[in-house]
Amino acid sequence: MASNESRSLVSGLIDPLSQTNKRNAPKGRRIRRCRSAPLSEYIRLEAGFASGPRTESFCGNIHPNFLFVAAFLTVYLGIGTLCFYLVRHQLKGEKTNGLLDAVYFCIVTMTTVGYGDLVPNSVLSKLLACAFVFSGMALVGMILSKAADYLVEKQELLLVKALHMSKKVGHFEILKDIETNSLRYKCIVIFILLLLLIIGGTIFLAIVEKLSLVDAFYCVCCTITTLGYGDKSFSTQAGRVFAVFWILTGTICLAQFFLYIAELNAQSRQRALVKLILTRRMANVDLEAADLDDDGSVGAAEFVIYKLKEMGKISQEDIRLVMEEFEDLDVDQSGTLSTSDIMLSQ
Repeated sequence: MASNESRSLVSGLIDPLSQTNKRNAPKGRRIRRCRSAPLSEYIRLEAGFASGPRTESFCGNIHPNFLFVAAFLTVYLGIGTLCFYLVRHQLKGEKTNGLLDAVYFCIVTMTTVGYGDLVPNSVLSKLLACAFVFSGMALVGMILSKAADYLVEKQELLLVKALHMSKKVGHFEILKDIETNSLRYKCIVIFILLLLLIIGGTIFLAIVEKLSLVDAFYCVCCTITTLGYGDKSFSTQAGRVFAVFWILTGTICLAQFFLYIAELNAQSRQRALVKLILTRRMANVDLEAADLDDDGSVGAAEFVIYKLKEMGKISQEDIRLVMEEFEDLDVDQSGTLSTSDIMLSQ
């Protein structure tokens, strides 16, 4: 009885559709049908459906990261705007409105676009610019990119639902598809968003800033890549209001797009390595290396651990830490986990 209970704990969550057939399944196949941990999104969705409609406030539905990002961005722009507004007479270049120019200069500085249409012209303003460019880069790199990634994940879920709309697919299957092809869907979502930003920015510059289509597209490319030659920029008051939002969004989206491309390339190489390892023929040397307990035979768990180590998915240090946790939970020192062990360990 205790042995069956320990197998149930070790095997983890089983597909809800096949859970009723668990007891009748062959012993050797159980490890193939188990999962290491439930999908967090699946649990969240299931919990949401079970709990029914909620009557929380708008702020209660906002992800905590967004509240943190919004607070951090507000503080940064607030302090930056105040500082550069106070030294507005120490900035030289094309000016429109003192307050708007201060916000615009903050955005251009934190995204490292650096058009050169507004530049510091005193010791104090130059020192302020140096301080805000480093803090702005940290803000973009560590905080805003995480918020952008979270937004892309939400749009990714909508994209996958739209792709499976014609099929009768449940939430579990949709989230399983996202888990398998997550980076590919993220690349598609961010590419579409980036394309819309490029088109929208080009049209706006052509209409409001009176640039030709070529110059407008050239200015857009120089801006979102943070190249910032400075020969074309936002010089009107309406243009700088638009630029405050568009520059920040465009530069972050392009950075996220290249990040996803790099991750997708690394993932494809990892999958190629996994395929090579799984198709390689086993030799006696491999069996000896996989025999963790030196009993002359390799069980299913030993074989899985050996293959995962070959794939680079786990390391010997990971195994050591997991075994330490297992030993802490195995209160009766029987070598297996049971419900009594879990209760005693708690």
